[in-house]
Amino acid sequence: MEHTATKSPVMLYTEQTPNPESLKFVTNRMLYKGTADFREEELAQTWSPLATELFTLPYVKGVYVCNNFVTVTKEMNYAWEDIMLKLKAFIKEYVEAGKEIVKDGFAEEMDKLEAERGASYEYSEDEAEIVKRIKDLIETYVKPAVEMDGGNIEFKKWDKGVVTVLLQGACSGCPSSTVTLKAGIEGMLKRMIPEVQSVEAEMG
Repeated sequence: MEHTATKSPVMLYTEQTPNPESLKFVTNRMLYKGTADFREEELAQTWSPLATELFTLPYVKGVYVCNNFVTVTKEMNYAWEDIMLKLKAFIKEYVEAGKEIVKDGFAEEMDKLEAERGASYEYSEDEAEIVKRIKDLIETYVKPAVEMDGGNIEFKKWDKGVVTVLLQGACSGCPSSTVTLKAGIEGMLKRMIPEVQSVEAEMG
């Protein structure tokens, strides 16, 4: 029997995100294991041929790739009904052609940058313990829920009771993300870790 699994058609559907400017394009292929957030063309040109091509379209403002989906954030002066089908066809053809989505080494490079950025925050032993617990809670409870909405959340820093997180993908600039942040994430972290006083967000 011929092995034709690789030839299975690329299925693609769209999902709303809580951010009206972002739409999630979900495929039946693993596009990139992990999260790759491209807010500007420069980073895309270095690391993602897919994002680079999407940025050539005048209505694309941001591209976020995670597992089997691509979240596209559009420029505000365009309506989804005018561009959604074009984007859908574009992404489907791109994936079908088997072209490169995100280059190898991207995650390592981002980790390196993160480490350099994070190095300026030295934590004492007690703080390091709290940071580890915060990170674990975000990874376990918050990230999966945020990914469902086409976005991502990363721990950024801990400073005197304040947790700073980075919002990416559909969550960046989304009006409801601040509500989610305050009601859900802050509430949970305060409950689980008494040292936490508040959660602040930076947009990725």
